[in-house]
Formats: sequence, C-alpha cells, structure tokens
Amino acid sequence: MGLLGSIWHRLPLSPAMLYLPIGFALGPSGAGLVTLNPHENAATLTLLTEVALLISLFTVGLKLRVPLSDRIWRLPLRLGVLGMLVTSAMVAAIGVTVLGLPLGVAVLLGAVLSPTDPVLASDVQIHDVGDRDRLRFSLSGEGGLNDGTAYPVVMIGLFLLGVEEAKEYGSPMAPLLALWGILAGFGSGFLLARGVVRLALHLRQHYHKALGMEEFLTLGLIAASYGVAHVVHGVGFIAVFAAGVAMRRIEHETSGTKPPAEVIGAVPTGEEPTVATHPAKAPAYMAETILGFNQQLEHIAEFVMVLLLGIMLSETGFSGEGVLVAVLLFLLVRPVAVFASLVGERAGKTQRLLMGWFGIRGIGSLYYLMFALQYEWPMDMKERVMSLVLTAVAISVLLHGISATPLMAHYHKRRQPLVDE
Repeated sequence: MGLLGSIWHRLPLSPAMLYLPIGFALGPSGAGLVTLNPHENAATLTLLTEVALLISLFTVGLKLRVPLSDRIWRLPLRLGVLGMLVTSAMVAAIGVTVLGLPLGVAVLLGAVLSPTDPVLASDVQIHDVGDRDRLRFSLSGEGGLNDGTAYPVVMIGLFLLGVEEAKEYGSPMAPLLALWGILAGFGSGFLLARGVVRLALHLRQHYHKALGMEEFLTLGLIAASYGVAHVVHGVGFIAVFAAGVAMRRIEHETSGTKPPAEVIGAVPTGEEPTVATHPAKAPAYMAETILGFNQQLEHIAEFVMVLLLGIMLSETGFSGEGVLVAVLLFLLVRPVAVFASLVGERAGKTQRLLMGWFGIRGIGSLYYLMFALQYEWPMDMKERVMSLVLTAVAISVLLHGISATPLMAHYHKRRQPLVDE
C-alpha cells in the first residue's frame, strides 16, 4: 500500500478489497500459512477488534466539526439509535422465520449485524473537517454512535441464551439500564475530554508545558474515556466517540467559522512550539495533529481487521445463509431502517437512497461477534453464526467497496446544495 497508495486512490476500489483476498489466501482455504479459529481465539480477537474500534470511533468524532445544537445532528442520532433498533429487530425476525434460529440466537445475530462502519469505505465518510454534507455527516455520525448503542441489544441476546453475565438485561430495568449506559457514556467521555484538553491547552499557553506528545495524549484520552465510562456503567464506545467530538468542539469554539488549516497557516520547521502555544492557533494545531496521527492508526487498524476477516473466513468457509442474510440486509432491511428512522427529517431523495445502500458492516460486527463467542452457548449455533456473520461482512466489504467511488462521484455531480450545507 505504501508503494501503490497514490495509484490505488484513483481506482473505484477500497483498500479493504485488497486486504480481504490476501487474508483469505493466507488462511487454510488458500496457502494455509495462517490458522485462526474465531472461537478458540475469541478473547484475543475481541481485544484486537476492540482497540481498532476505539481508534476509529475517536477519529470519527474528531472529524465532526458541527455544534451539538445544530439540527443536522438529528440525522446520525436517528440512524444510530432508531435505525439500529429497526435493523436489529428485522434481522432477528429473518433469523427466526427464514433461518429457523432460536430467538436468543436470532436477537444476537440482529445486534451483531446492526452496527455500521464508514471507515471501510472512506469515500462515503467525512472528507474535510467541517463538512456539512448530509449524506457523509449522517453516515459518519451513525457509525460513531451505533457501535455503542448496539451493546444493550447484544446483551439482551446473550441473556436469552442463558448467559449469566447478561442477566441484568432480562429485568424490567433493562430499558433504563440501556438508556443510562448511552447517556453516561456520552457524558463521561465528553466531559473528561473537555477537561483534559482544556488543561493541556492551559499548560501550553501559560507555561509552555505539555508540548508535543500528541500521540500519547490521543491514546491516553481514548483509554481514559473508555475506562471512566465503564466505572460509571456507561457504554465505553460512545464515550470514546464523545471524547473526539469534545476535542473538536473546543477547536471550533476558538477557531469559529475559519477552517483549522487556515487558522494554523504555514508552520515553518522549528516553529511548531510557537504555533502550539499561540492562543488562537493552539486548539486547531492540537486537534489537527491528533487527527493526522489517528488517521494513520486507522489505516493500520483497517488493514489488520480486514486481513483477519479474510483469514477467519478462509477458516470457517463461506455460508449460504450468510449470502442470503447479506442480500436481505442490504436490499431490504437497511433501506427500510433508514426510511423509517428519517421520517420527518430534511434529506433529499438521493441522499436517503444512498444512506439506504451504504449500511457498511465491518469492525463493529466483528467485535460483537468475538465478544459473544467468549460466552457459553450452543457450539453448533456458534459455528453457524460465525460463518454467517463473516460472510455477510465480507460481502459488504466487496459490494460497498466497489460501489462507493462511482456512486459518490455521481452524487456530487448531481447534488443540489441545501440551505444549511
């Protein structure tokens, strides 16, 4: 990718489409150089997918340079909550009626396949910080939210399967527990990040301390917001997304309507400390430096995750049920979920259609699959769900990867600017 990156970006393909067949070729169905059974390595794979997901969530939050009071936030909020619930319910219904799965397995399958992942098709996510395009903003924000909002539904599925650790989600208090997890997660991550960023900027501007080490500040914020959210029984994924949003809000409050790059200006070699301590430029410099670092981490995480997906799929084999579920998910469930969740909202017909198509499945689905495999439930059901989910995610990588560039190019040519874009 280092040698072919500039060429690759001109092709109507996503990098994930290259990583997936390489992973498959390395696995048992190919050269047999790597063996990776998802069930036997569930704990390790859960950790790897968790780290990759946290990196992508913080990055997405850091790109959304729009005040939380802005009406445009209603779009990703509706997609990330209502759309996720509709998707989970419809996939669960397909699992029971079409696939003949037990209710617990069907609910778990619906929850695992409900999160979206715009990282795996970069053409559909926010390009430039401050981008207010309804389509890209909605898909990016949805991907930042529904990886966390899906957690309570996963736990309900595990409860129905008799998992002891999920028993709280079988009580009458389950809806309040889920609501608290979402609100506490967002609140704790947002407030913690604002405090840490404000402290770092204060030390820089008044004492010329805490300079450099943005990489450590990034990883520290991700880890601290995730950990604090768990302490207060919030959803950690939402907290990390909120931490990225909070950092961007501080930059936006200082920079105003000017783009961060314009605020920072040219930075001559050796003048970085001057810019990093400048009252008007410091927030923008910090946010953009951290965003640049996180995007590099995100590219590596994407490579690792899709490579592992190919290896695991090579181990489990393709699933005919997975193909069927993928077809129903992308052509029926996703469009219905989008149109149902956006009733009454301002979005053009083309935007709604493209939102209905770009329900990309990726790291979030892999994480929840591995998370669920760590618990005790029927092995035959585990093997069935493993192959089904891996097949559906692989199909998403291929279909959405090859369609993203031409569809988005066509969209931008025909798009009519809206009043607030």
